[in-house]
Amino acid sequence: MTIQKREKERLIRELTKELQEENLAIFAGAGLSIPAGFVNWKELLKPIADDLNLDIEKEASDLISLAQYHYNANQSNRSKLNQLLIANFCKKEANPTINHRILARLPVSIYWTTNYDNLIESSLKEAGKIPDVKYTNQQLAFTKPRRDVVVYKMHGDVEHPDKAILTKDDYERYHLDMQPFLNALSGDLVSKTFLFIGFSFSDPNLDYILSRVRIHYQKNQRQHFCLLRKVDRNECEDNADFEYKERKQDFFVQDLLRFGVRSVLVDEYKEITEILENLEKQYRRNTIFVSGAAHDYSPHTQDESCQFVFNLTKSIIEDGYNIVSGFGLGIGSSVITGALEHIYMSGGNIRNGQLVLRPFPQTQTGATKDLKQIWRDYRNDMLSFSGIAIFVFGNKQTDTDELILSNGMREEFEIAKSKGLFLLPIGATGYIAKELWNEVNENFEEYNGAVSSEIKEKFSLLGKEKLTFEEMYEHVMHILMLLKT
Repeated sequence: MTIQKREKERLIRELTKELQEENLAIFAGAGLSIPAGFVNWKELLKPIADDLNLDIEKEASDLISLAQYHYNANQSNRSKLNQLLIANFCKKEANPTINHRILARLPVSIYWTTNYDNLIESSLKEAGKIPDVKYTNQQLAFTKPRRDVVVYKMHGDVEHPDKAILTKDDYERYHLDMQPFLNALSGDLVSKTFLFIGFSFSDPNLDYILSRVRIHYQKNQRQHFCLLRKVDRNECEDNADFEYKERKQDFFVQDLLRFGVRSVLVDEYKEITEILENLEKQYRRNTIFVSGAAHDYSPHTQDESCQFVFNLTKSIIEDGYNIVSGFGLGIGSSVITGALEHIYMSGGNIRNGQLVLRPFPQTQTGATKDLKQIWRDYRNDMLSFSGIAIFVFGNKQTDTDELILSNGMREEFEIAKSKGLFLLPIGATGYIAKELWNEVNENFEEYNGAVSSEIKEKFSLLGKEKLTFEEMYEHVMHILMLLKT
């Protein structure tokens, strides 16, 4: 395994831990929005450089001064700067990128950004969250009702371009005019773990804050993380110039360590999406969906079967997982009592999301949607919380007393597959679970992706006939343990 791959896997593990503890915050720079069709600072200010008869390439290292020169040359009139913001960041056709959407789905309650666009807010609304957006000092004093996320836009918002931070004057006065924002960011840098994404670290305000946090906390700074793209080589660039850029980036990465920021370098921007997708998948795997229904338990007894479900869910909760379940026929009560047994015996209370139970509505009364469509939407919603799905038994009795396979479990399996959950049918419990186990076992990587040979071996044992409940329990818990590592 390469050093770069190990660094990515280590980053995902550490960020997953911070997500589980609700400690992760995001700091988004221009690079997050560029794939949506927005510009970076150099592209934004190119018309300004042209007006001043300056070369934007030569001024690229000091774009703040470039904006100030234009402001000065126009007798302190920044109308063209304001219009540039409106023209470049008020694009109706711009939609959140996949990276925006993944971040919005994660349990992150704090966003900071230097971007003027509204893609972060839009992606959060798409994810069903209520963002409380702050870009003036006055807004800091108010709390939006039922908010899920706070978005701090420290350089302003495109809807108010006249107040956006653009010129050198704006930056130099920031610590006076926007001190409440600096105080809020300082507090978050101390209490939250930040992931910096799409950010170049050339912003003077951030440097100001990071420097003061470093001075105050010295060797006790909180660990933060940054995703950076490696410098690439231009077509006309010779070896010496490219090697110079590489050395400079190395020094930059080392310097970030002074501020407690550890960088992970990627070769292509698509790798950032892969990291975020794996982060979301790993986080969701902390929540297990339990699907099961049983009218008949043969060849086992009902008591033995329910005891197995009880022991399994108790251990799942004990190992720090969350459980989501639809209160399936014949096993729902065992899921609840198994989970509660550990929670209450350990002297705790149910944490938010630790045990989510969703009994299915049974009558059409008052509903405008067909009941089956309501069930389908319900299953989609439940499975969206989870990263692993366990399937047990799977039979029901019809109105004519016929024992048939559970079509509801089949539907939950198909939804779980479409959402990329790790599929764990316990075939030895029989019925639809056996059928699902056969399908997965025959094409394991197609269903569950690339995993260790040990996981595949343990999974193959779950379909053996005459497997005891104790053996099923041991194999499942072993697989869950391996998925964590």
